[in-house]
Amino acid sequence: MTTQTRSVELDPDELDRLKLSPEVAWYLASRGIPFPDCPPLWKTPEPRDEPGARFDPERVDRVLTAFSMLRHTKGRLAGKPLKPDPWQVAYILAPWAGWVHFDEDVGDYVRIIRTMYVDLPRKNGKSTIAGGIGLYLTCADGEAGAQVIAAATRKEQAGFVFEPIKQICERSPALRPHTKALASKITHPKSGSYFQAVASAGDAQHGADLHGGIVDELHLHKTYDLVEAIETGTGSRSQPLILFITTADSGKRHTPYDRKRTMIEQLARGALKDPSTYGVVFAAPKEMDPLSEEAQRAANPGYGISPTRAYLRDAATKAQNSPADMASYLRLHIGRRTKQDTKFLDLAAWDGNASIVDETRLKGREAFGGLDLASTSDLAALCWVLPDDERGGFDLVWRIWTPEANLEDLDARTAGEASVWAKQGLLTVTPGNVIDYDFIEGQIKRDSDFFDVQEIAYDRWNATQLVTNLTTDGAPMAAMGQGFASMSGPTKETQRLMLQGTPEIPLLRHGGNPLVRWTVDNFAVVLDDAGNVKPSKKDAADKIDPVVSMIMALARAIEAHEPAVESAYEDNDLMIV
Repeated sequence: MTTQTRSVELDPDELDRLKLSPEVAWYLASRGIPFPDCPPLWKTPEPRDEPGARFDPERVDRVLTAFSMLRHTKGRLAGKPLKPDPWQVAYILAPWAGWVHFDEDVGDYVRIIRTMYVDLPRKNGKSTIAGGIGLYLTCADGEAGAQVIAAATRKEQAGFVFEPIKQICERSPALRPHTKALASKITHPKSGSYFQAVASAGDAQHGADLHGGIVDELHLHKTYDLVEAIETGTGSRSQPLILFITTADSGKRHTPYDRKRTMIEQLARGALKDPSTYGVVFAAPKEMDPLSEEAQRAANPGYGISPTRAYLRDAATKAQNSPADMASYLRLHIGRRTKQDTKFLDLAAWDGNASIVDETRLKGREAFGGLDLASTSDLAALCWVLPDDERGGFDLVWRIWTPEANLEDLDARTAGEASVWAKQGLLTVTPGNVIDYDFIEGQIKRDSDFFDVQEIAYDRWNATQLVTNLTTDGAPMAAMGQGFASMSGPTKETQRLMLQGTPEIPLLRHGGNPLVRWTVDNFAVVLDDAGNVKPSKKDAADKIDPVVSMIMALARAIEAHEPAVESAYEDNDLMIV
């Protein structure tokens, strides 16, 4: 295997701007492929820091050679070789095909990336790139008996997915002698492999030994059944690929699209880590005028070729003249989810407050608790907020629980991090399918012996036998509403302290807890007409219980130490970015 990790002679700042890894930049330069000047808005890290990772340029060469044997079937390029554009090589094919590591079970190098997500506007060649990858996995990947499927939401859509790939197969002279294009399946007799489109979870599970799965237009999938059937069907393959390829959705929460898009953005921000997952999202930044040529270029890496300038100009004109067309234009041509997210807590500001929290040195310190018991089947959280009159600000300590039955689903939502957090002692897993409140009660009693507990705030609408037991045992329980009146002040104060804190003078010292960091990145708020805010679990990307427990505890701590804390309770200052 040839390995190449040298960098090209290019300004590192320029590489960062283009979002090109040194390895991919070298590959482009060594093969005479121009650097694309259309970086994606979001790009997850390439797995260059994975132990044993190597970039193999010959593997990328093989993919591009296989693509060159295929033929375009439509428009002015019909009949010509399917030569990927530089941006497709730089941001899709080279990262996926090039990064490998040694697999002892296989006795050879295998691809690291097993899940790939490509989100880009219409007319940028999604079907062509997906078809090329599908045929490569079927016919040229050296996988015996490869089963490759394309998933659509209904039979008609499955046909739309399959037909262009079938035409590529039929009209490519180099491929035609080696494949058979049937009505609903393409076979590769030499390797015993096939490619077909499916439209139900049952069809996807048939055989359940997938080498490749292409999920087309993820935003159209209403439930996770079909996607899950594909994701769980690759267990026996050494280097499978699940490819999600889609345009943006309308911004609806907790859909299959939202779940994947959120994870890709969190991987790109570093809120989660998963070297086996790679993704790019092409869209215009929100500060750009969406009707401008600048925004069209930023969102459409194929700008000027496909889609053409005239096509996008016409679409912009229609959008300008019709509010109904504007939402469609933003989503389909600018890559924006039309219901924009409101980020209330800035992850970089949160990271700047990390500091070090040595729990062993907090013994006897005054502590205020916030207990969020909102979900017995997912997460429950207790946060201790400990004011520090000498250093200023607060030290934060969390206890977080989940039932054993929920761990697998939580792993799926966190790229496998939940099990890591459990091993690190950051997440307590209780037996069964609901959280065992005896664990929580026991932990609060132990913490009450260790800290000088002043109050423990809890949601008055979610009072349970646990609260009754704790009150009977003498715990200073304090009911707290979850509406605007109770939550707006401390939620704004949380934001203010985060933004005011610095690595040199952190005000919310949390020790870099990665589980809590994930929930901070999930956090969302809802606003009322008066500018008040409160946490919104409905609009959040995923669980935010640890953040809510912190806000509740912070409310009690600030109220008790109001003279020593410059509070933002009485003003309406807040920042949503």
